Amino acid sequence: MKILLTGGAGYIGSHTLIELVKAGHNVVVVDNFVNSQPEALRRVAKIIGHEVPFVEADIRDKEAMERLFTEYQFDAVINFAGLKAVGESVAKPLEYYENNMNGVFVLVDAMRRHGCKSIIFSSSATVYGDPAIIPITEDCPKGQCTNPYGWTKSMLEQVLMDVQKADPTWNVVLLRYFNPIGAHESGLIGENPNGIPNNLMPYITQTAVGIRKELGVFGDDYPTHDGTGVRDYIHVVDLARGHVAALKAIAENKGLAIYNLGTGHGYSVLDVVKAFENVNGLKVPYAIKPRRPGDIATCYCNPAKAKAELGWEAQFGIEEMCRDSWRFQKNNPNGYEL
Repeated sequence: MKILLTGGAGYIGSHTLIELVKAGHNVVVVDNFVNSQPEALRRVAKIIGHEVPFVEADIRDKEAMERLFTEYQFDAVINFAGLKAVGESVAKPLEYYENNMNGVFVLVDAMRRHGCKSIIFSSSATVYGDPAIIPITEDCPKGQCTNPYGWTKSMLEQVLMDVQKADPTWNVVLLRYFNPIGAHESGLIGENPNGIPNNLMPYITQTAVGIRKELGVFGDDYPTHDGTGVRDYIHVVDLARGHVAALKAIAENKGLAIYNLGTGHGYSVLDVVKAFENVNGLKVPYAIKPRRPGDIATCYCNPAKAKAELGWEAQFGIEEMCRDSWRFQKNNPNGYEL
């Protein structure tokens, strides 16, 4: 397939780019580098052996999207473009709503006008809020999101469902990610957050490499086996392969399809810290801090639907996630800054 990959220089986007090319798809990347680096695409080219067509643009730019869809005849779009820091979304709600919502509005309008009616949307387990059932299935009702970032995902899901309902010739695949960590086995690409990390693993690796003094563990009084929050961590390469598998739903013209992408196993914050220490032979200093508002105790999925319908399931365990995360950080102590 000819695929437009928006946000393709980002953490999940760059790993997905590799898997799409390996699977034989033709990919064009668009990114504005607000949350990513051009170096990521140079490193992807090194891994796959050739450069990938790239357009530097913001998907909110109507003229740029018009030029893009006029030049290329895309079969499908995989959309990763968007702001994604939970804490920042609480501080800057208007910026998050404007960026994430308008980006998809402009993108989907361009798709519609050029007859490209298949989209895989990067959604999130945050749409379940405090989940009604554990493990979470796709039938679990969506809940009250706890931050503007989560609401943009929830509302954009609804927008895309309404588009597909109004015109059933559309294929809309909503992929609800759990907690991606890890990095490519080459150590060339990985998670490279701007500023202070919002996610657990880059905070662990930055602490291990000496950038941070200690890891903050937010809450040790949750009703879990060790009091810390339990999440479904998934290797980013498994997640990337989930997008390749999701193209099957488009090829079969499923219309609307929703899938959880996770391992189905829950690990606590301290489970991850201990696994990281054991696998890499390191100590990670940490300090217990108060709970963060909006955090929930336990969140992991039942990924059976993706296996049954797409033939996809996670291949990597927590050890590989921790090993690959550390390899990238160790090889790139300052991320993509050379």
